[in-house]
Amino acid sequence: MPRFQRAASVATGPRPGPVHGTQPRFERPMLRPAGMRDILRDIGPHYASNGVVGLAFSASGPVAVTLTVGSLGGLTEAQLASWVFAIFLSAGAATLVMSLIYRQPLGFAWSIPGTVLLGPSLQHLSFPEVVGAFFSAGVLILALGCSGVVRPIMAAIPVPIVMAMVAAVFLRFGTDIVSSTRADPAVAAPMVVAFLVLTAVPSLGKRLPPVLGTLVAGVVAVVLSGRFAMSQGGPILALPVFTAPAFTWAAQLELVIPLALTVLVVQNGQGAAVLRAAGHQPPINVFAISSGVFSLLNAILGAVSACVTGPTNALLTASGEKKRHYTAAVVYGLLSLLCALLAPTLTRLMLATPEAFVLALGGIAMLRALQQAFVTAFATNFTLGALVTFVVTISGLDLFNIHAAFWGVLIGYALSRLLERQDHATTTT
Repeated sequence: MPRFQRAASVATGPRPGPVHGTQPRFERPMLRPAGMRDILRDIGPHYASNGVVGLAFSASGPVAVTLTVGSLGGLTEAQLASWVFAIFLSAGAATLVMSLIYRQPLGFAWSIPGTVLLGPSLQHLSFPEVVGAFFSAGVLILALGCSGVVRPIMAAIPVPIVMAMVAAVFLRFGTDIVSSTRADPAVAAPMVVAFLVLTAVPSLGKRLPPVLGTLVAGVVAVVLSGRFAMSQGGPILALPVFTAPAFTWAAQLELVIPLALTVLVVQNGQGAAVLRAAGHQPPINVFAISSGVFSLLNAILGAVSACVTGPTNALLTASGEKKRHYTAAVVYGLLSLLCALLAPTLTRLMLATPEAFVLALGGIAMLRALQQAFVTAFATNFTLGALVTFVVTISGLDLFNIHAAFWGVLIGYALSRLLERQDHATTTT
């Protein structure tokens, strides 16, 4: 059986797969890689704004989570700066490489659920032990990607069940709009109004994309309210720090499997589902391989695993033509590399904005993706399995330090197989 599917030419479109009718282990691009001329032709205001908002999302809340977990775990300022440098470096490099090769918006970031589960571990494990677990998790993710088992496993799970998990994870972003507007109306309310006006009046929305208008309105509101308070001092450019790993059974047993499952099922699963909903065909096995490679890069600099991420890809595909979405990922990737270089400065800059600004911007940008997730999860079949998945995921169940999204998919799929046999039989036939 051929291991690789041949790339298709642009002129003739996709070529047929392997002769034997079986899928290749590693997904090859359907079109030639995008060049500079393609990018300049395809990019536009909508795509650039989607890339900027994707970066703003990654550089605000997720960075705050990372800094909080690291600080509570006793990491030094140099170690934290190196962590932030690594996650933006891998996010930018992986996004640019994958998006240009596949001509799809394949946005990478880092595992926020993985970062959160490190909190308790850093209370009783040394940081070198945690870094050792980062290395082992990266090797495991890479090995599973190279084995080719990730795609068939993910393909066996019905799309509505996966999208129910996505809907549960994304629901918080929708409720953040309400909570931030109530808690800080001076900042959040102008953002909501700007989004509604630009969406309701198409002629205005064409000139200024709604999400970009929301960002501009938020910046103006923050400045006028005098709420921007950036701390002075500190390094400007990143100074990476290497932490020698320590491999202990305690850390390996506690962290490696949860980190790997979080990347492959929770994070990459979300990202793939969001991309499919936007009409793309993400390379699942190559996602796993890339996540493993860049997780090892992160580990060298003392950072958590790299992954494809649902929220970022939802933002990159929020508007515009499907064939031009990859340019939003290019903007996001380039800005991520810039953020890696200026990691200390960026961190201080984003943390200087009010929390309501970050919550409202992220929530408004995610509305379309949240709507699509609910429609896909509950519109047709597998609705009971989707409902169970949604409920378990939103409950926060975290057995064995593994994120609730994994248990939601597992339990929802198991009950669906048991109680929705007709739906599965119809899909199979």
